[in-house]
Amino acid sequence: MSANNDLIVIGVTLVAALSAGLLAWFVIDLGSTTLKSYRASFTERTQFQVQEFFLFIDARKLFAVNLSVMLLGALVAWFATGSALLAVPVFFALALMPRLMYAWMRQRRQTKFEEQLPDALMMLCGGMRAGVGFSSALAQLVAEAPAPLGQEFSLLVREQRLGVTLEQSLNNLARRMPTQTTILVVSAMRIATETGGGLAETLERTANTIRSRLQMEGKIGALTAQGKLQAWVVGLLPVALGLILNKMEPEAMAMLWHTRVGWITLAVLAIFEFMGVYVIRKIIAIDV
Repeated sequence: MSANNDLIVIGVTLVAALSAGLLAWFVIDLGSTTLKSYRASFTERTQFQVQEFFLFIDARKLFAVNLSVMLLGALVAWFATGSALLAVPVFFALALMPRLMYAWMRQRRQTKFEEQLPDALMMLCGGMRAGVGFSSALAQLVAEAPAPLGQEFSLLVREQRLGVTLEQSLNNLARRMPTQTTILVVSAMRIATETGGGLAETLERTANTIRSRLQMEGKIGALTAQGKLQAWVVGLLPVALGLILNKMEPEAMAMLWHTRVGWITLAVLAIFEFMGVYVIRKIIAIDV
C-alpha cells in the first residue's frame, strides 16, 4: 500500500513538473516573440523619427537604452515601495517615455522653426529685391540660417535640384512642419508664383503677419503661465505629500502600498489627478 502511494506521489510530481515546464516554456516563448515584435516596431518607428530631426543614431542602441531604463525604473519602484505589483505599471509606463520625448522634441522643433520664419522670409525678400532670383535667395538662406529652419530649407533646395517642382517641395515642407504658420507661408508662396504677383512683397506681408501672431501668442503664454504652474502643483502635490507621509508614518502608509483597497485608492487618485491636470490644460490652451 505504501509503495502504491509513493508511486502516485511520484506520478503527480512528474505531471506537475511537466506542466510547470510546459507553462514556463510557453511564457518564455510568448515573451521572446512579444519582445522581438516590440523591438522591430520600436526600431522602425524610431529610425524614422530620428531622421526627422536630422540625427543619425542607430535605433537598436536606442532600443537597448529604452529597455534598460524600463528595467531600472521598475527596480527602483520595487525597492522604494516594496511592492512588485507597483513595479509592473512603472515598467510599462516607461515604455511610453520615447513617444512622449519625441512629441515634446517635435513640438519644440516646430516652435523654434516658427520663430525663425519671419527673419528668414525677410532675408528672402531682401535678396529678391536686390535682384537675386528665388532659387539663389533660398541657397543664401540655407547657408546662413541656423537649425532647424536651415535644415528644412536645405532639404527643399536639394529636392528642387533633383527635379522636384517648387509646389511639391513646398507641400513636402508643410508635411514635415504641419503648423499653421508653415501652411500660411506655403500658401502665400504658391499663390504668388501661380498668379505672377510680387513674391517679395508677399513674403514681407507674410513675415509681418507671422511676427504679429507670434507676439500675440507670447502675450497669451505669459498670461496663462500661472495656470500652467497650478497644473503642475495640482499634479505633483499629492505625490510629494504621499512620499513625505510614507517616510513619516511607514506603518500607516503600508496599507496603501500592500493591500487591495490601497491599490484601488491609488488607481482612483491617479484618475482624478489626470482629470484635474487635463481640465486645467484645456482651460489655458488658447488657440490664436
